[in-house]
Amino acid sequence: MKRTKLQKLRRRWFEILEPSAGGDRASFVSDVFLVTLIFLNTFAFVLGTVDGVQEQFGFELDLILYFSVFVFSIEYLLRLWVCVEHPLRRDGHPVWSRLQYMVTPMALVDLVAILPFYLGPTSGIDLRILRVFSMLRFLRIARYSSAFQLFGRVIKREGRSLMGVLLILTALLLVAASGMYAIEGRVQPENFGDIPKAMWWAMATLTTIGYGDVVPITPFGKWFAGLIMIFGVGVFALPIGILSNGFAMEVNQRNFVVTWNMISKVDLFARLDAGEITEIMELLKSRHVPKGTTIVRDGEVTDAMYFVVSGEVAVETGGQTLRLGPGEHFGETALLAQDENLLSAKTLTVCDLLELDANDFNYLLSHNPHLEEDFRSIAEERLEKLPAI
Repeated sequence: MKRTKLQKLRRRWFEILEPSAGGDRASFVSDVFLVTLIFLNTFAFVLGTVDGVQEQFGFELDLILYFSVFVFSIEYLLRLWVCVEHPLRRDGHPVWSRLQYMVTPMALVDLVAILPFYLGPTSGIDLRILRVFSMLRFLRIARYSSAFQLFGRVIKREGRSLMGVLLILTALLLVAASGMYAIEGRVQPENFGDIPKAMWWAMATLTTIGYGDVVPITPFGKWFAGLIMIFGVGVFALPIGILSNGFAMEVNQRNFVVTWNMISKVDLFARLDAGEITEIMELLKSRHVPKGTTIVRDGEVTDAMYFVVSGEVAVETGGQTLRLGPGEHFGETALLAQDENLLSAKTLTVCDLLELDANDFNYLLSHNPHLEEDFRSIAEERLEKLPAI
């Protein structure tokens, strides 16, 4: 169906407001402008709480805040308008799609970030609370930060495990507070006279902070407190381990996907199944090579073969200069023949290469005889096209 000019305009604004994926200059400029404004807004907000700075630069700080709210308000309305261009909302009713967007986490952060300005002192809410809500504008950086997005994915992935740990911590907190209430309640009624009061001591002890404002004084109370400290060290280490494992899994998964995509561009691996590709992935080394780098010199003993993932490499052999692009490779003939290189290779542009050194190459072939046949077959095909390589 042919799109109207308004729909094309809406689609264009959707592309601009979404984080830049590269190549879209308008989107990149939009990202830089909004991120800069977020940091300026946060900086102005923090300095505005200092009396001396507020008295001297109050007008300038307020100007930054007002301008930020103006821009963020327009941005929020624009995002509300263009959200129907999102692939997951494109087929729904425009009204329903926009309502769904309004309750997404980032849309709620956008709204809460500007809402305190419009509520103002007339709302009856403490101005300090409104200022704290205004500070949520900094959370908007999560839209442009891969680190924030990674953290969000880890929390989502490990949500059930973290919830289980939270239940364990809650149970331990209740046991610690109840035990200290029973042991020290009559001796220190002002500190342990009821379980809610004892919870303050239990939380400070379990987290190993130990403010020292409330301490047990009876021998049994001290013994019980020591036991709680030991449990606290062990239990509070659980969420750290869960999050660390979650981060490691996310990073490994991202690296796996990136490497898989790189390998899939190489023609030589097109015939391999998933298991063989996975095995090769463990042997390949990714190299980011600057322009003008000599990779292979003529007459040297070869120690690796290379696969071009992106960029161009100039290969000189037999008086010819050949340009190899993504999906092409060089150096395998010398490895198969266990002989010196008869070529030299130099990068014409910035290149991403996959390197398979001689030892891993021989290991791969020795453990996969059928793979050796494929390597030799494809190498022969390449030799027919590039006889000097």
